[in-house]
Amino acid sequence: MIAGRSRPETGAAGGPARHLPVMLREVVSSLKPKDGGKYIDATFGAGGHSRALLAAADCKVLGFDRDPRTVAGSFGVVSEFGGRLTVVEANFSEMLEIAPRHGFDQVDGILFDFGVSSMQLDEAARGFSFRFDGPLDMRMSAKGISAADVVNKFEERELARIISALGEEKKAKFVARAIIEARKEKEITTTAELAKIAREAIHSKPGDIDAATRTFQALRIYVNDELGEIGKGLIAAEQLLKTGGTLAAISFHSLEDRLVKTFITSRSQAPATSRHAPEVKVAPSSFKAVQRKALVAGEEEVRMNPRSRSAKLRVAERTDAPAHYGDPLEALLAKVPSLDGEAR
Repeated sequence: MIAGRSRPETGAAGGPARHLPVMLREVVSSLKPKDGGKYIDATFGAGGHSRALLAAADCKVLGFDRDPRTVAGSFGVVSEFGGRLTVVEANFSEMLEIAPRHGFDQVDGILFDFGVSSMQLDEAARGFSFRFDGPLDMRMSAKGISAADVVNKFEERELARIISALGEEKKAKFVARAIIEARKEKEITTTAELAKIAREAIHSKPGDIDAATRTFQALRIYVNDELGEIGKGLIAAEQLLKTGGTLAAISFHSLEDRLVKTFITSRSQAPATSRHAPEVKVAPSSFKAVQRKALVAGEEEVRMNPRSRSAKLRVAERTDAPAHYGDPLEALLAKVPSLDGEAR
């Protein structure tokens, strides 16, 4: 945990940022930070969103990040806002347990910025991107199985299922078969090796996205159990937000956005009923969608930060209804490959 003025500025999160916070203006406008307010930045990263919230009002922010290097690099921005920012090393799925320990049991806003950060993508040693040759790791934390473990130890059928479900790769079977054949010769240990295998297996057309993209996405999501984390994080947010509090979630691909949309829709709309069916007791809506469609980055931002092109921001306001019991994401997650077994 990092809080207050515990260490001098190191220049990581507090210095010149290599990571540009996506849709910063829209996030601040949606969360409407106020003096005395309490906000959770569930994906702290380089601290850009937290910094903007703290600069907009005399509020407090609790930041979560599962990457120990990110937390270690946050001393500068923590020191800058002396006492108003706390950063903890933890998954945001744990916020329901951890936030109250820091006085954030009822909060005014929670922000999620899903996916991998520019800092992680640009560090070859982390193995997130095929733009640089590096070890095939992809772990956001230093714990658990790596992408190399999955590629070299999993059976063909399971590899194909992971690449298909989490990468939405139509030719997942071809990629899985190519991986199996390649590892018969030697272990696959680098991002360049895996990218070459995926490209040769798919033979994409000119103008298509890089053939390795979906395979890398699938492995990263699987290794970090990203979709399971999102589901748990959204449910925790529902219980931590006070009446009138705001949920803001930025997604970068369809799997993430589908989970967020499903959650908000299920919590803000009563299910359709038929006058011929028995009356069903429906829980009151715990959220109110702020806008019908997701917000997207403006042309100027996309021009300055191309990675914002795929970003979608969905915003919902907490009502005074009790938190729902039961998980609306269960059906979507049921067939998603997870770290704890064949299915959830």
